[in-house]
Amino acid sequence: MCGLAGFLDFEGTDTAVCRRVGLAMADSLAHRGPDAEGVWVEDGICLAHRRLAILDLSEAGQQPMTSACGRYVIVFNGEIYNHQQLRNELDAERPGYNWRGHSDTETLLACIAHWGLEPALKRSIGMFALALWDRRYRSLSLARDRFGEKPLYYGWIRGAFVFGSELKAIKAHPGFEMQICRAALARLLQYTYVPAPFSIWRGIYKLEPGCTLILNGSVSASPPGAPLRPGMRFGNMAVDRYWSVAQAAAVGARGMILDEAEGLRRLESALMLSVRRQMLSDVPLGAFLSGGVDSSTVVAMMQQQASAPVQTFTVGYEDAGYNEAPHARAVARHLGTNHTEVVVTDFDAKAVIPDLPQLYDEPFADSSQIPTHLICRAARSSVTVALSGDAGDEIFGGYNRYFWGPRVWNRLAWLPFPVRKILGAGFTSIPIGCWDRLGKDFAGLLPGQGGIAHLGDKAHKLAARLSRIQNIDDLYRSLITEWSDPATLVCGFEDCSSDQEGPLDDPLPGCVSDSSQARMMLRDTVTYLPDDILCKVDRAAMGVGLETRVPLLDHNLAELAWRLPMSMKIRGNEGKWALRQILYRHVPRELIERPKAGFALPVGKWLRGPLRDWAETLLDPSRMKAEGHLNPEPVQRIWNEHLSGRREWTPRLWSVLMFQAWLEAQR
Repeated sequence: MCGLAGFLDFEGTDTAVCRRVGLAMADSLAHRGPDAEGVWVEDGICLAHRRLAILDLSEAGQQPMTSACGRYVIVFNGEIYNHQQLRNELDAERPGYNWRGHSDTETLLACIAHWGLEPALKRSIGMFALALWDRRYRSLSLARDRFGEKPLYYGWIRGAFVFGSELKAIKAHPGFEMQICRAALARLLQYTYVPAPFSIWRGIYKLEPGCTLILNGSVSASPPGAPLRPGMRFGNMAVDRYWSVAQAAAVGARGMILDEAEGLRRLESALMLSVRRQMLSDVPLGAFLSGGVDSSTVVAMMQQQASAPVQTFTVGYEDAGYNEAPHARAVARHLGTNHTEVVVTDFDAKAVIPDLPQLYDEPFADSSQIPTHLICRAARSSVTVALSGDAGDEIFGGYNRYFWGPRVWNRLAWLPFPVRKILGAGFTSIPIGCWDRLGKDFAGLLPGQGGIAHLGDKAHKLAARLSRIQNIDDLYRSLITEWSDPATLVCGFEDCSSDQEGPLDDPLPGCVSDSSQARMMLRDTVTYLPDDILCKVDRAAMGVGLETRVPLLDHNLAELAWRLPMSMKIRGNEGKWALRQILYRHVPRELIERPKAGFALPVGKWLRGPLRDWAETLLDPSRMKAEGHLNPEPVQRIWNEHLSGRREWTPRLWSVLMFQAWLEAQR
């Protein structure tokens, strides 16, 4: 795991100056690669690298790396898990090749030199971002792994094309100008993260997962006014897709495995292989363990194939309502792992908040970023690599919206849309206080339940959804949206390129037309997974120099999952059915079965208490007005409602606060 950066200069800048700029860009990524630094410059192209040594700790694994033939130079971030298999294939096709070391970077570079970039990527199993310079044709290629585990930004600045693992590397280039993209800001408030292909900075974009970008470095051209989507060309630049989730779903639909026993057999075999591949490391390795289905499955597979107890890590909280540590402890005890449990106080968690703008590099508002960073910090004290159970929800159907979303819609669909709007208006016309009193009255009807908490808040939120949704796909978009009307919040929003489409708007394959659950899962896999979940883990881990791996995102495993019928993923009120059946062969059901909790913290309560002064400083109306990015009136309205306890607006407020905190850190 590493950090990469670089640029292609079109102004004839002196080589020594290019090298100094490359070093500055690399230095900004020192946290991603504390073990070594390298810069390569030639005729206007600069490749910079920071290394976290995982495979081949010798100098033979140093980067930038030049191919044996001398044609290609690469900087690479990630791991190619099947690199030894690829070496064997290369050796069979060209006997006698003299390998310099045993790093996966050297393997990939040799594959590219022998087969070409796209064939090499298609043969590779792994997570990665890379920049490749072809000295013969003076062309620069960028590529990103299939699911977006590793980040890669790119864009045009004054006199150069730039790229990097994080935005801070691009900011280190002297030609960078800080201009906030208001379309990206609107999307941040809408989804709580900035979705690809946008970034928070105007003119800087994310390369989408499963894509390559190729730039002809012999020709200078003006930058495009918007991000290039896969299949688009502009001047001397082209973006193409070499793998897609939609294609995997379409292929899977043509080869469904209808025999459950056969499906479970293949799934367990694929899981074992993926975990075994991702346990390859020349440095200490462990795993995160929450005690849930996904992480427990990964750890069970690890322990079965390990020669010693696996090191596992979990974060526990003083507040019992948020503490899943006892469940993780029970699973660890059953599997026989070497378990570490770090108990975190409210003070520990809140102490991380000032570091978030620097850690996440662009505003990011999933509050589980806090415990994620804490568990990464704890793990880094013992290991350099940690496996996680991320992606199980998207790949195997675990989110609650997959279960009750269709159920809610089926109860509403018979009502014409105008009637639903009237019904929603009726709900809103009843004051929140009246709803809350009605919720308390339910206490007598529901013994031991204490009534329905915040019924008014829930009723008004439901009313807002009823007034917007016309079909179940609208319901899905409503469920993933926080601020539904960013035009009222972002100053100058109507003047920006807000109509640019992203992966959420891409057409879906016909094979999912009859399954709203499959459509939700596919859309989550191409949006929420890379831009929220994987981004969160990458920044939290790389901030302390920890490599994280996600065995459930082996693309062969994901392709197999799309061959399983929905009944093997979602059955009744239970998600991840097939994954559970395999886990129960290793861990008793009673240790796993409990309500899904996630990485939650009482942030909403903190905003009314110990974080109130911090929040009010950032949300000060005069300050926001002077900054000129956000309209303070709607923010103040929900802030006051939240403080009163009548409404629960934590996600909306957190998205604004994370932007404001990030903005303050840019000064």
